[in-house]
Amino acid sequence: MTIDSKSLFQLLSDPTRLRCLLLMQAEGELCVCELTHALDLSQPKISRHLAALRDAGVVSSRRQGQWIYYQLHTDLPTWARQVIDITATGVGEQSPFVDDRAVLAAMANRPGAECCA
Repeated sequence: MTIDSKSLFQLLSDPTRLRCLLLMQAEGELCVCELTHALDLSQPKISRHLAALRDAGVVSSRRQGQWIYYQLHTDLPTWARQVIDITATGVGEQSPFVDDRAVLAAMANRPGAECCA
């Protein structure tokens, strides 16, 4: 699926989706539990937003055991990746984005240590 500019900007207009995307842009691949921890939101709410991003082709997911990991889609068009990168540069040091990264960095037992029970 190829995303168009209108769809991308509609996705980016939601604060939760934007926060998820900017965390993935900064960190690479993230487990749902990392996103719920960093954003302090429920798993169903995070999963609903991730599904919208996945259905639009902005992120991809992979399952490892009982956990699902998300990252920016490798086939994301260059212009769309640039929009996300420029957005991260423009707002990345503002709240809540800088706070999200700090909370994630302080998370104990991140994946790899089987945190996501």
